[in-house]
Amino acid sequence: MNYQLRPQWAKKRIANCLVIHQKSSQIICLEHGLGRIHDFKLFKSSGVKFGELLKVIADKGYQGISKIHQLSETPIKKPKGKKLTKEQKKYNRELNRLRIVVEHVNRRLKIFKILSDRYRNRHRRFGLRSNLIAGIYNHELAI
Repeated sequence: MNYQLRPQWAKKRIANCLVIHQKSSQIICLEHGLGRIHDFKLFKSSGVKFGELLKVIADKGYQGISKIHQLSETPIKKPKGKKLTKEQKKYNRELNRLRIVVEHVNRRLKIFKILSDRYRNRHRRFGLRSNLIAGIYNHELAI
């Protein structure tokens, strides 16, 4: 990884990858990385494995996940210079209706300022803090 030299006060970017149970909205796994890192690259480097019978629904950033996990679905991207057909748009709409659960969980996590703004503390402690916030979120679901 290439790091740029920055003053100590410079703000850091932290990327998160969430694995969420569809029906209960519970956070199962939380992975993070330092700097500008693509979601799929972060997912591959995390080493998260899914069961063979588990269906994975991801966004357009995870276009190559079907090579790693057979039962995975991602929305269809629009080809350059062309439009999506009505069937492809309908498929994307149905998939996004299932994916909205993840976006709602992201919204609930962004209530915590430490996750919504740039992280200004030591990167070493971010994993602990983000896992604690995920634990608080899961505990609120249980209440």
